[in-house]
Amino acid sequence: MTDNHDSNFVNSPKPKGFSLSLVLGFVIFFSIVNIQYTAPIIPILGFHGIIDAKSNVRNSYPEDMQYLKQDIEKLIEQLIINDYWFLTTQDLYDFFLTKSKKIPSQYQKKKPVMISFDDGYKTVYTNLIPILYKLQKKYGKKVKVVLFINPGSLARKGSHDSIHLECNELREGLRKGFYDIQSHGLNHKDLTKLNRRELIKELLQARTELRKCTHDLDPDQQVASHFAYPYGAHNQQVESYVSKYYLSSYLYNDELLNYGCSKNHYEIPRLMVNRQKSTKQLLEIAETLSLRNNQKGYKDKC
Repeated sequence: MTDNHDSNFVNSPKPKGFSLSLVLGFVIFFSIVNIQYTAPIIPILGFHGIIDAKSNVRNSYPEDMQYLKQDIEKLIEQLIINDYWFLTTQDLYDFFLTKSKKIPSQYQKKKPVMISFDDGYKTVYTNLIPILYKLQKKYGKKVKVVLFINPGSLARKGSHDSIHLECNELREGLRKGFYDIQSHGLNHKDLTKLNRRELIKELLQARTELRKCTHDLDPDQQVASHFAYPYGAHNQQVESYVSKYYLSSYLYNDELLNYGCSKNHYEIPRLMVNRQKSTKQLLEIAETLSLRNNQKGYKDKC
């Protein structure tokens, strides 16, 4: 199994949407020319590992895929200060995609954003949890992040050399209300290259193992209800089988979610975030989109 997303981009289909560096210009341009485009847009940020710039500890996965701990703290703190609503996968599904529930009054004026982390690296426990505790104490705001996990790579309890999370570390983050734990397939395989039996195993066993790890903490079985395609790789067959076991699924394609126009819950776009995407850049995009959404309101017209 490999967790190197970058190495697989070479053989993956090129994103059809706009790159992160172009998104801000795109939004500003359409604001200037006053195009009547009213459907709200939600940024869903896709991270991987978190590295501490002050530490000499390095992991085996590419540094480009590791976001700086100091920068992720700045980003989350500014999102808190600017009154963002940190969406879970179920929030997005209920309130925006299916609209099966009405947005609660306390969230109607907030700006929606989702922060996700793929592959279950241990640093989302060792480096991220302390940040979330710190910010909760400072602002009285609990931030929840989405983890797309491969249970096949969960480390054994007490393992000191693994770069991946242990089940008990997942459980602690869930118990404390910081984690929304979802599936990324059992072993991070390219699902488009599997036969039917292998595909079902990757999808179904991943859900089973994650719910087994968290069973007593998840009475409503919201864990592993949603999915993210490993490498962002999918096709019609993969989508068809994912839809049998999950409520929605996420891409990794550097696009934004226009939820008013999105009809396919199994192709939810995410922005690809790595070391080249600065905190300032991410905040500018989020704030520009939120300003535009507030001006237009939560409308469904495309």
